[in-house]
Amino acid sequence: MAIAATVAVLGVGSWGTALALLLARNGHMVRLWGHDPEEVAPLGRERENRRYLPGIPFLASLMVGTDLDKIVADVDWALVATPSHAYRTTLQRLQSVLPAAAGLAWATKGLEPGSGRFLHEVTIEVLGESWPVAAISGPSFAGEVARGLPTAVTVAARDADYARRVATLLHGSNLRAYTSTDVVGVELGGAIKNVLAIAAGIADGLGFGANARAALITRGLAEMTRLGLSVGGQRQTFMGLAGIGDLVLTCTDDQSRNRRFGLAIGRGETVEAAFAAIGQVVEGAATVRESLRLARRYGVEMPITEQVNRVLHHGQDPRQAVEILLARDLKPEAV
Repeated sequence: MAIAATVAVLGVGSWGTALALLLARNGHMVRLWGHDPEEVAPLGRERENRRYLPGIPFLASLMVGTDLDKIVADVDWALVATPSHAYRTTLQRLQSVLPAAAGLAWATKGLEPGSGRFLHEVTIEVLGESWPVAAISGPSFAGEVARGLPTAVTVAARDADYARRVATLLHGSNLRAYTSTDVVGVELGGAIKNVLAIAAGIADGLGFGANARAALITRGLAEMTRLGLSVGGQRQTFMGLAGIGDLVLTCTDDQSRNRRFGLAIGRGETVEAAFAAIGQVVEGAATVRESLRLARRYGVEMPITEQVNRVLHHGQDPRQAVEILLARDLKPEAV
């Protein structure tokens, strides 16, 4: 177990709350921050997040608040767990108040909506290149982490020693943290898997069965790897926790909101109705556009991602999308 530290977790959604619970159980003093008083107040009053993680009480070492200055004052670490669309604004708010000696990491998955930039690029733009940073990814449903079920994640930082420090912070009796220096690959895996989970959900919603799901996962991994290698990621990353591990998790289990979103569409719901039914951010819906923008920049073919984009943002019928994928020209599997 790591030496006890004071950690600010930014984001009171299911993932941020789960990480705060994990860190508190690891013996750290945890300050959980959210920007909306109406959302944060019940957490402090009820000492649990009844909206996202009901029945899991907060430890005494976990406090919540909306005053960012107080939350990050004198902390040893700041861990960002906001949705990707709020990542830049959260860093901008942190910029003037985060202690210079504090470490920074993020557990946000996705590309920045509108720009398609990796989150480490956003971090450099906002905070500069001198701040040590790390990305946390891997197959980790918030509810299972919050309940203390066994989980493994990857912590990626260009500085291997810094990755180990962040991993030590997270590592505990129910969570094993591995390290990597492949920040780009780990970030890309965490982003693209959400798009592919929507595809798997659509296929299952259409009743296409286990064969189709396995094919989507396998060919989806090929798309992820092609793009990942093109942007500088390492092949072994996509064969690990942040690649195939997270991909299998989100494509096969209904705890994944991206998969549930796809299921609703496959069963005939409109995109708008599917969003409303989920009631939380569906990262893959925005990431699909940014993934294609990145793929086109590097000249990478991503047929599954292309069809998901057409269904979500161009009104294409899901069955037609599958027919288009099946009608593609024959080619060697390795391509």
